[in-house]
This record gives sequence, structure tokens and C-alpha cells, in this order.
Amino acid sequence: MSLRFKVIIPARYASTRLPGKPLLSIAGKPMIAHVCERAQEADAEEIIVATDDDRIFQTVSGLGVKAVMTGADHQSGTERIAEVARQCGWADTEIVVNLQGDEPLIPPATIREVASALAGQKQAGIATLAAEITDSGEVFNPNAVKVVLNKAGFALYFSRAPIPWDRDAFSQEGGKPSGKMPYLRHIGMYAYRVEFLNRYCSWEPSPLESIESLEQLRILWHGEAVLVKIVDKSPPAGVDTREDLRRVERLLCVRH
Repeated sequence: MSLRFKVIIPARYASTRLPGKPLLSIAGKPMIAHVCERAQEADAEEIIVATDDDRIFQTVSGLGVKAVMTGADHQSGTERIAEVARQCGWADTEIVVNLQGDEPLIPPATIREVASALAGQKQAGIATLAAEITDSGEVFNPNAVKVVLNKAGFALYFSRAPIPWDRDAFSQEGGKPSGKMPYLRHIGMYAYRVEFLNRYCSWEPSPLESIESLEQLRILWHGEAVLVKIVDKSPPAGVDTREDLRRVERLLCVRH
């Protein structure tokens, strides 16, 4: 049976560090065009850009990609995706991948991996990815979100802190992980079933997600399972700064 999934790309114009980020030009095309191409290369059966800005809507429509206008008051990309699923009237069993609009270098295989992980099981309504951390300094980087799994591959907790805490190794200043078990970095790509999205939108935000500033903790707080598939390596970083923009520009110019 072939893998069937849809991709929704949340894209906001407002950005503290890079206003109008989805429309910034990279290698002669707006960033959002590159992201849509990655979704097409992953063989998604339907691709939709979800936005609350008419400039993005018009640009995406001009690319021949479907765009849907959503409310401007969503607290997260997940809520924006849920609105699109409702507008489209998708069945509860449909699989939807959340692809961020600032990921022009995302490998198409990564998009398919997260969709395939969810399609292959029935215990969770959401799946995500993680990769082993090979640089010990990254364990202590709060911008690198860590995840701890149970033996079945479901998330126990996500944190910006170094988890699990390697007590013996970290007891001395400058201590490094002992290697007793791998540290996993969470890759912020998700696949959902539509019925999960509908339930998610009924939940109140949790204190945990507020403290750590991690939206996925709302899911664990409400007792839901999150399947985590471990992949060989993290995908290239997205675009958050002007420096990121220049880096991606160089890489995409080489590709083309």
C-alpha cells in the first residue's frame, strides 16, 4: 500500500528577526517556493500553505500552489493546521505533515519519514523525529531540544535542559556525557491524524509548555502518546536570521 499524506505549510508574515520571511528571495525565488518544492519532491498528495497574510496568499497562489487564509489569532502552527483541516473537511484518518515555511533545505525523504512513522502504527495520533547528538556541547545548548523515549519509542519528555541528567558524568564542572545512552535531539517536524488535531485544539495550554516554551509538552500534559522515530541525522537548519538566509542562499545556488 502506497504512502498517502498531505502537507500543510504554516507561513506568517510577521517575524521579530526577519519580517516577511516566507517572501524573502533565495536563489531568485521566494523562500516559500523552495519549501513547496521540497513537499512536491516528497510526493505529498496535497500541499497547502496556511497563512493569515494576503501578500503570502497571493504569492503562493501565483506559484500554482493552493493557499488557505486562516485566522490571525492562532497561538501555534498546530492550531493553524487544524483550522485548514476543518476548512477542507478532511477525514479523521488522514495524515497531515506540518512543514515549517522557513525550511527550504528540508530533505524530501525526511518529510516522508515522519508521515511513514505515523502511518505504520495506531497507538498515537502524532509522530515526530529525533537524531542522536554527536557533539557533547549540544547537550547543554538550550536551543537544541532534547527528548527521552521509553522502550517502545514514545516520548517521555522534551526539554531544553540536558536530559537524562548523567549524574556521575556531570558531577564535576565541565563534565561530558558518559556515553551510557545516546542523547537525542528533537527534530521539530510532525505528522498528525486529523482526529488528533481536532482534540488538540480543545486542550488548554499547560504550565510545562509555558515554562520550557515547547508546544509539544501540551500533548504529554494531556496524557497523549507521541511516537518518535530516530533518524540518521538532523536535517539542515532553517532560516531564522540574515546569516541563515545567506547560508541557505549559497547552498541553493550551488544546487541550481
